[in-house]
Amino acid sequence: MTFDLFRTSDDHDELRAAVRDLVADKVTPYAAAVDAEARYPQEAHDALVASDFHAPHVPDDYDGVGADALATCIVIEEVARGCASSSLIPAVNKLGSMPVILGGSDDLKRRYLPRLAAGEGFSYALSEREAGSDTASMRTRAVRDGDHWVLDGQKAWITNAGVSQFYTVLAVTDPDAGRGRGISAFVVEKDDEGVSFGAPEKKLGIKGSPTREVLLDGARIPADRMIGEPGTGLKLALRTLDHTRITIGAQAVGIAQGALDLATGYVKERQQFGRAVAEFQGVQFMLADMAMKLEAARQLVYVAAAKSERDDADLSFFGAAAKCYASDVAMEITVDAVQLLGGSGYTQDFPAERMMRDAKITQIYEGTNQVQRVVMARQLLGA
Repeated sequence: MTFDLFRTSDDHDELRAAVRDLVADKVTPYAAAVDAEARYPQEAHDALVASDFHAPHVPDDYDGVGADALATCIVIEEVARGCASSSLIPAVNKLGSMPVILGGSDDLKRRYLPRLAAGEGFSYALSEREAGSDTASMRTRAVRDGDHWVLDGQKAWITNAGVSQFYTVLAVTDPDAGRGRGISAFVVEKDDEGVSFGAPEKKLGIKGSPTREVLLDGARIPADRMIGEPGTGLKLALRTLDHTRITIGAQAVGIAQGALDLATGYVKERQQFGRAVAEFQGVQFMLADMAMKLEAARQLVYVAAAKSERDDADLSFFGAAAKCYASDVAMEITVDAVQLLGGSGYTQDFPAERMMRDAKITQIYEGTNQVQRVVMARQLLGA
């Protein structure tokens, strides 16, 4: 009996090389300044848009390049290898627009996806201060008023808020429908009346990606901007996360790869006791463990991406597993990279400490890793 080995295609390998070259030239040189100044990575944004890497998932029917789920993960992974903040540009564009792709009418897709493909950003507004993991308890409301819906509420922790032009916003449209059953999804535009943004959050990592509240104060949204049918928003939001958690796994893999590359290069050059640090067996074992876990995480992410492309029945498990495992590995590898660099790893002269800070968020957003374990257990138990 023979089996076909899982491998990336030549097209995927060529894509990786192209993104890696672009990142080395247009992204990594600005990563330290982006972090230190907590500013949006405009250089990376412009380079990614110019090369169609900012939203590669947009189907070619809507003026996109039509990259498959694995190709999109490779783009995010390679950008994250140089700058985690910059990798949130393609990652969040997919997150924000997936509800439209999965549940929107063709008219809605034709209105927004070509503009996303042209460079306008798309964010995702689900979480609230009092409704993080417990999304069904959200308080944002939408009330029908003729041919419009009027939205009131606050969405918290919204990545690239204030930069993106479009937002998928979840709001309660039928408070009497029962827990989670009266929530609907809408496309909200940055320039809609009644839409504003809170101050940028001061964060541990990913400082170049603005995280702000989206404030909705009587925001009037045309009724044809509802995504799907009324009351289907939460189901659509969770289905979206099944697909997009994989991109966070890809981001985590990229951060970890950057840290492993840095640590490997450093210990080969650093001299102690008359020889390179890399010659010590304890250091070699650390590197071997880092590389082994990283490759396991990468393969899990890639398999999950293939399942996302096919929309397999077990996608919920694999999406959660890929995100959870890869982010735990990224945290472990970046901490070890700081350790291998010693005192230098603790300084901002080297990017190891930035990578460690950036890795932490991958264990938290798009569902904490505790929630990922709940998702996996529920699928295993058929709950």
